[in-house]
Amino acid sequence: MFTLRPATAADASSLHALIVELAVYEREPNAVEVTPEDLVRDGFGERPGFGAFVVEDEANGVFGMALYYEKYSTWKGRCLYLEDLVVTESQRGRGAGLALFKAVASRAAEQGCRRMEWQVLEWNEPSIAFYRGLGAELDSTWWNGRLTGATLARFAKE
Repeated sequence: MFTLRPATAADASSLHALIVELAVYEREPNAVEVTPEDLVRDGFGERPGFGAFVVEDEANGVFGMALYYEKYSTWKGRCLYLEDLVVTESQRGRGAGLALFKAVASRAAEQGCRRMEWQVLEWNEPSIAFYRGLGAELDSTWWNGRLTGATLARFAKE
């Protein structure tokens, strides 16, 4: 058994540890720039930029999370974006991932969202199988675009 609940500011270190674990799994171990302090400010301050659910038990503490935020589609209206869903490797197979995913889907429905979106890496077969098993649509026709760091700053000044 485990408990699923909304994350609080007190969970910031646990959220951060799970984010780092996910970055290692996704072959980007040095990509995480966000700190626990950033998570407290950005998720639990005056203007929360995200929401999150966590799963925990007495033996392991927090061992999984789903972090999401609202976005807006010009075609669909309100949408909820699932940024990350991660369950620490040793605790997978307990149903925590499904419980977290359902919690975010329920939040999307409660908020009147017309769509819930997320991304999955093309090589992440376990996650692809998980999402396909839920009946999710996986779309390979859109490319992701980004401006980051120095490139973003330079472009913004031009």
